[in-house]
Amino acid sequence: MKYLTADFGSTYTKLTAIDSVHLEIVGTASAFTTVATDLMDGFWDAMQQLESNIGAFPYDQLLCCSSAAGGLKMVALGLVPELTAKAARTAAASAGAKVVRTFSFELSKAEQAQIEAINPDLILLCGGTDGGNKEVILTNARKLGEIEGDFSIVVAGNKSAADEVSAILSGAGKEFVITENVMPEFNRLNIEPARQKIKKLFIERIIHAKGLSTVQSIASNEIIPTPLAVMNGCELLSKGTGTTAGIGDLIAVDIGGATTDVYSMSAGTPTLSSVQVKGLPEPYAKRSVEGDLGMRYSLSSLVETATIEQVSKEVDVSADLIKAWVDACRHTPNLLAASDSKEQKIEEGLARIAARMAMERHCGSWESAYTPFGQVFVLTGKDLSEVSNVIGIGGVVVNSSNPAFILEGVKSEGEGSIWAKPKTPRYLVDRRYIFASMGLLSQVNKELALTLLKKEIIRQE
Repeated sequence: MKYLTADFGSTYTKLTAIDSVHLEIVGTASAFTTVATDLMDGFWDAMQQLESNIGAFPYDQLLCCSSAAGGLKMVALGLVPELTAKAARTAAASAGAKVVRTFSFELSKAEQAQIEAINPDLILLCGGTDGGNKEVILTNARKLGEIEGDFSIVVAGNKSAADEVSAILSGAGKEFVITENVMPEFNRLNIEPARQKIKKLFIERIIHAKGLSTVQSIASNEIIPTPLAVMNGCELLSKGTGTTAGIGDLIAVDIGGATTDVYSMSAGTPTLSSVQVKGLPEPYAKRSVEGDLGMRYSLSSLVETATIEQVSKEVDVSADLIKAWVDACRHTPNLLAASDSKEQKIEEGLARIAARMAMERHCGSWESAYTPFGQVFVLTGKDLSEVSNVIGIGGVVVNSSNPAFILEGVKSEGEGSIWAKPKTPRYLVDRRYIFASMGLLSQVNKELALTLLKKEIIRQE
């Protein structure tokens, strides 16, 4: 059996040719994604490049994912920031969506205007435990009904409000589906039903909106969001299959042009004694996406957050040279730094900072407190301090002569740090960007996908 996987990315369309008989990736190729014309133009450009490298490749199945045209853009609404709003964001991110904003409590007119300006593909409406607060989710349903835009709504809140929410959204002429509450009881997550509804809406509705209808007509699978494919690949490599072991807990950091995504496959339970856990329980497979930490399309916000002075200190390059390179990248997003140049050092410094900030937003944090029985620690979020595998994904990591320098951004700063980041990780690199491909392949052949993941991921000493 021969498989071809296609990842229609925001910048590049990436193909991977797989031979199941010889248990190998025969070749990979990429070309610019052609959103402005027809996505198949970029596909055929990449296919021509692939076959010029490996010869004709008559595949049996074509498996596809996409983040083209901005990917799956979502807004999440909940009741309380630390509870249902966080649960909503977790569910949306785990489905492969780009969560642009999360809102809590009742929407204000200003926030309604913000949602309209975002023009999301989907909105996840949550709020209240089952049998708990109904007023906020009902009020927000009415306010969503007033917002102009061609978006669908996934309702995953208090089941006691479901009938009234349905009547409100039907009356407003909004497209919506209702599913189980993401937090049916206090401090209990239930994100899988919402995740499945988001995936279903992506397949049914968003594919047409993103110009993927022709792609879907020739694909052997139902197209899924690229981050969901990467998540599937990460979970497979971590857990393995029923017959083959995975590598255990891992963190993957995908530094792209528009976002930096962090995936953690770990229960994240406390590793210290005398610990109290605060906030919602964390899922084993977790994804966070940081839309302000990208290497090109969100470079301005990355530099603003990190500051040029910090980048200069990180890589020992003058602030003037850094500013000039950042300005050049803003004007020409497909600009690449020459190997071993000062510009490449700047790229690596920016990527290291992006990895650090994204990791600190993703992982848990520690606080110390004193009680009559002595000092205790309070953990909010995942404790990832004992995770031993950190995997780098994305062009800036792959093209670096020293990817470990970039990936060290996720490492703990040692005693005194409040962040529950890995203490002694080993660094691995997805050199041929196959995680999305293997996540797709796992839909039809898990054993082969796991074999290839283990074979391809290279350790950085």
